[in-house]
Amino acid sequence: MNYEPSYTQMLKGKKILLGITGSIAAYKAILLVRLLVKQGAEVKVILTPAAKSFVSPLVLSTLSGNKVLVDLFDEDTWANHVMLGRWADVMVIAPLSCNTLAKMANGQCDNLLLATYLSATCPVVVSPAMDEDMWLHASTKRNIELLQQYGNKIIPVEKGELASGLIGEGRMAEPETIITFLEENIFRGTELSGKKVLVTAGPTYEPIDPVRFIGNRSTGKMGFALAEVLYARGADVHIVSGPVHVKTGYGGIKVTSVETAQEMYDACIAAFENTDIAVLSAAVADYKAAVVADEKIKKHSDELQVPLVKTKDILKSLGAIKKPGQLLVGFALETNNERENALKKLESKNADMIILNSLRDANAGFGYDTNKITVFSSNGAVTETGLASKHEIAGEIVNIIIHSLHG
Repeated sequence: MNYEPSYTQMLKGKKILLGITGSIAAYKAILLVRLLVKQGAEVKVILTPAAKSFVSPLVLSTLSGNKVLVDLFDEDTWANHVMLGRWADVMVIAPLSCNTLAKMANGQCDNLLLATYLSATCPVVVSPAMDEDMWLHASTKRNIELLQQYGNKIIPVEKGELASGLIGEGRMAEPETIITFLEENIFRGTELSGKKVLVTAGPTYEPIDPVRFIGNRSTGKMGFALAEVLYARGADVHIVSGPVHVKTGYGGIKVTSVETAQEMYDACIAAFENTDIAVLSAAVADYKAAVVADEKIKKHSDELQVPLVKTKDILKSLGAIKKPGQLLVGFALETNNERENALKKLESKNADMIILNSLRDANAGFGYDTNKITVFSSNGAVTETGLASKHEIAGEIVNIIIHSLHG
């Protein structure tokens, strides 16, 4: 799995206390620390004495930039477990062994990790790791239920190859999954809580025959970046996406996949009534074949003429039925007279904002990971950005949307 650092920045500046127990899965904690630090989190690590047999304190201290703690007493010093639990924004125990799970469930306190857990005032998240027979044992199920009753959050185990050589449930979640879990369940913002947001993304494909279509070069990266930033700020997000290769790692985002402009139109019309904010970033085809051939068109002559007809204008249709309180944001990709065309679109489509992309700007638009935009608002405000990653541009757009909502 190729992992790209989150562009929602939910973990930036957060204090993460990572507990590692005696499990072969402890090797995954090395990557977890690296990814957390890469996302801007401050990480401190506590090992159980048994964990030192599975992972090197030197590696973890180097990656985290902090001394790794193991013992309550170290020569003449004392590790202040109470302050550790108060320092952290979240305590994560990964991997959580069957043995430490049982101790946590029953309130035992025979090492620094358990002492810190019992005195922690922050949320606690655990990622179990054990063989399938241990995971399915009745006592383990009881202990997991007790941890949940205590208010701890459990990251589901995964199914796959286990240390015993068997295939089954009990694998510790991958580091990327743990990060996504923290983002969704601990660190989501609240600025857009309660807001329902519709986002369109990607291209549409208009068939000519069973194997050919009219399409464009949109990748969907901008739309998915917007959806994830909106979700990170607390919104309830629904993506309607054309054919793309990008995906979202957030299970809380609803994704409806479509192919044609008509399918995207139908999905948007159906969702818009219960939508507070609509951001239409998809590159919808303006024309489609007047007649779609039932069979593959053969090369019978040097020329082929395909009559085209207009597709339905989604932005204009939503603008026509927009109710007070709904915010409608459209995109305009232009190659000439950019400002004039964007302002014309803003008025004619009854939108609240138009986000202008110009193909005259180097390294912006389709096929790039970077973008440069100008935002025209119906109140006359104009905001320009420099060239930045689409992830950063998404953050700027969402900031403008939030500012607009608050007047």
